[in-house]
Amino acid sequence: MNNTVSFFSGENIPLEMHKVRMVQKLNLISVDERLEAIQEAGNNTFLLKNKDVFLDMLTDSGVNAMSDKQYAAMMVADDSYAGSETFYRLEEALKEVFGTKFFLPAHQGRACENILAQAFVKEDSTAIMNFHFTTTKAHITRLGGSVEEILKDEGLNIDSDCPFKGNIDMDKLKKLHCELGNEKISFVRVEAGTNLIGGQPVSLSNMKEVTDFCREKGLLSILDASLLADNLYFIKTKDESCKDKTLKEITSEIGQMFDIIYFSARKLGCARGGGIVTNNQNHFDSLKTLVPLFEGFLTYGGMSIREMEALAVGLIETLDIDVISQTPLFVNALCEELMKKNVPVVTPAGGLGCHIDASRFVDHIPQEEYPAGALAAAIYIASGVRGMERGTMSEQRNPDGSEQLASMELVRLALPKRVFTLSQVKFVADRVSWLFENRHLIGGLEFTEEPETLRFFLGKLKAKTDWQEKLCEKFKKDMPSGL
Repeated sequence: MNNTVSFFSGENIPLEMHKVRMVQKLNLISVDERLEAIQEAGNNTFLLKNKDVFLDMLTDSGVNAMSDKQYAAMMVADDSYAGSETFYRLEEALKEVFGTKFFLPAHQGRACENILAQAFVKEDSTAIMNFHFTTTKAHITRLGGSVEEILKDEGLNIDSDCPFKGNIDMDKLKKLHCELGNEKISFVRVEAGTNLIGGQPVSLSNMKEVTDFCREKGLLSILDASLLADNLYFIKTKDESCKDKTLKEITSEIGQMFDIIYFSARKLGCARGGGIVTNNQNHFDSLKTLVPLFEGFLTYGGMSIREMEALAVGLIETLDIDVISQTPLFVNALCEELMKKNVPVVTPAGGLGCHIDASRFVDHIPQEEYPAGALAAAIYIASGVRGMERGTMSEQRNPDGSEQLASMELVRLALPKRVFTLSQVKFVADRVSWLFENRHLIGGLEFTEEPETLRFFLGKLKAKTDWQEKLCEKFKKDMPSGL
């Protein structure tokens, strides 16, 4: 299936499958002001003030554009503390998508991770997964567990034509099960798509192989479906066996495969919130006592009821190929624009965002000096675009205090659904291409404030030299307006 509209000119560009009916003014400050802003933020793009950001490509979490139908649905919300009709409408939407019986609401994805970790992670237990996510791993290690990643080797190849780089290696799974035994394994988790390796998808057949094995061996299987919308697009368009299936048929199959599915509605459904679904009565009963303890009552779980109404509509819209195609198509467009200028990016283009390979972009910066973090700061200085470091800065230190060097040093430029236009994509490509031509000016970073857990959220760093001032001066020389 090819969902890209053909242009008579021969151009291969994405087409927005929506029209804009509300706008939000953007602010592009000068390069001198950008330099000051990133230094005040401790070279951590999370700590930038949004008033100083031109295009916010930090994440897609909670910043996807909602549809007119979602906004309309928010007006009929039932704000009862218990037994809200809004909850039952959301529960029905999840049954429509996944075919699951039970639903537990939570305020976002990491809240679901906390509940699942509390329920299933024991001291010295191991959670097996295709690849870790930052908060997932933190919840597990906080409780004395550990994480084992069994991604197929191809998943860590930056340049690849493999369509499903997020797949679990079944040989690795079987070997690890033999080594650990059931009693040492808390659960097997599949993340679809796989965030930290470039938003890479997992195939439907791999999900089935994994869950069949788990069922045969008596292991708990869990799906992180936060990025499922993008993953669905890749399953529908790249998996020959699924091209004649409807999206609903695919999601229903997924819903019957896994023991438990959880998601962040800040991603899936283009609203805010989260939840856990299952067909297993025992799992539902064991988990539901934790929702009032950590989140809120069982019929709101810490979510705003208006967001719940928007989510119910957004989940159904996820079954529309024109909705879920928007991020993958625009990610691919940005990747192609950058590759024309020889900027190294993760291929094939995945979901969520364009992932720049910092290990090649600034190959002169050692990993101990956080090349992806330095590149994210440099991109902001050169463009006002806020991306996210996905490298060693995002890892936790080893128990002995040494650095846990990341498998990949990436800068993610997220493209939330229906937010950015093609001209904005081309602006980003232009500024990053300029930066690539001047990459020799970029230097490393070092921490000045380093939290013990999730340091990439709140930590502050400084440049090891005056490289940022030199980069700013070169930009003003090439772009006299300073913009």
